[in-house]
Amino acid sequence: MIRTLPLAQWLSSLRPDDTPVAWHGDRAWTLGELRYDVATLQSALKTWQGQRWALCFDNSYLFIVALLATLHAGKTPVMLGHSRVSLLEQQKHLFDGLLSDTELNITSPTAVVVSAHRVSDVPLTFADISEAAHIELFTSGSTGQPRRVVKPIACLDREAELLAQRFGKRLAGCRVVASVVPQHLYGLTFRIFLPMALSLPLSATMIYYAEQLAAIAPGHRYAFISSPAFLKRLDHQLAPPPVDLIISAGGKLPWRDVEHAFHWLGVWPDEIYGSTETGILAWRHRQRDACGWVPFPGVTLHEHHGVFHAISPLIPEPQGIELDDMLSFDEQGMFTIGARRGRVVKIEEKRISLEEVEQRVLALEGVIDAAALPVYRNGRQGIGVLLVLDEKTRCTWQQHNGKAVELSWRRALIPWLEPVAIPRYWRILDEIPVNSMNKRVVTQLEEFFHETS
Repeated sequence: MIRTLPLAQWLSSLRPDDTPVAWHGDRAWTLGELRYDVATLQSALKTWQGQRWALCFDNSYLFIVALLATLHAGKTPVMLGHSRVSLLEQQKHLFDGLLSDTELNITSPTAVVVSAHRVSDVPLTFADISEAAHIELFTSGSTGQPRRVVKPIACLDREAELLAQRFGKRLAGCRVVASVVPQHLYGLTFRIFLPMALSLPLSATMIYYAEQLAAIAPGHRYAFISSPAFLKRLDHQLAPPPVDLIISAGGKLPWRDVEHAFHWLGVWPDEIYGSTETGILAWRHRQRDACGWVPFPGVTLHEHHGVFHAISPLIPEPQGIELDDMLSFDEQGMFTIGARRGRVVKIEEKRISLEEVEQRVLALEGVIDAAALPVYRNGRQGIGVLLVLDEKTRCTWQQHNGKAVELSWRRALIPWLEPVAIPRYWRILDEIPVNSMNKRVVTQLEEFFHETS
């Protein structure tokens, strides 16, 4: 059994001051420095008004300082998932104050968190963290409207335990690098809680480009916490870094990108299925395309009136949580993920599945990727699609009349879709945009249809 430390013991005397915690370039932070920095911020927070403090950080070490100081001071950390000033102004009713590693010009109480780069000469004491302590996360989902999700610290500790049982042996001796932010649950769990629970050094900075991943310091073994969007952009021309474990979550990872990652890094990615609301639910390690998902211990997935529910030790609600996905199980209890619920729109009194539209469009010759959404134009509603084409089809579309090509696509869809489901509006892109967690945000996709057709 691999032992993990719960968050309440991250600063305890169980580990010495010189235990490495994080690094950035040639700069490293130790547990002694973390204790000093947390104690300093904790003392200040106890004197400040306001219970709910938003954490907006690029530096993961300073994020940990703020997270621990907030909880030890009896306050509530709030994760908005971004640091954009304009949105922070709009959403300032969601928090009482803001902690960051940079100056943010907003009309709310703010404090810039820094490291003193020192270790205390005397033992430090920290206020106990309440058993009811929790973190608030806000996820935009597909609507763009912030939705509050409460995560008890106890659930996050249990999540780290489950992950340690699955990946702990492979993680032993690794450093942790990531291309996902800690302000979302996936990054918070895998980039912060898991390495802190296992006492693994973590990178304080995020990896944005394949060049940064290729440039990580040799002489160490690394675990890479990634997303499908990043793995899609790996560059085989670069020298592969010493990555021993790849974990991907946040969306579907196409098989071609699994193979792409293996051919460059020599490691098959491990994939995680879950959500902000549920936490981790299942995992898989594909070395072939057709491979089912395996639920984590204690996770039960069942169908009730056509809707799947998840019950898990990571879900505080005893009745569980409804899932947006449709699942199909085999005799061994493994499952595959089907269409998503809630992607049905009504057009001219007809119920149209956007999932089905996308699947039919993806079957068109030369289409690599597609996103379908309802488009409102001149008082009428129709279906719009964003397409990514292969090079040959894109050249044909550019060299010939685009409308003629679109007409041929519409004709090809007639046998498969209702007339009102056949897309009226088409946009060709190099890549369909996603947010930092590899999610397609409807409000962002809608912007491509704002201009007059």
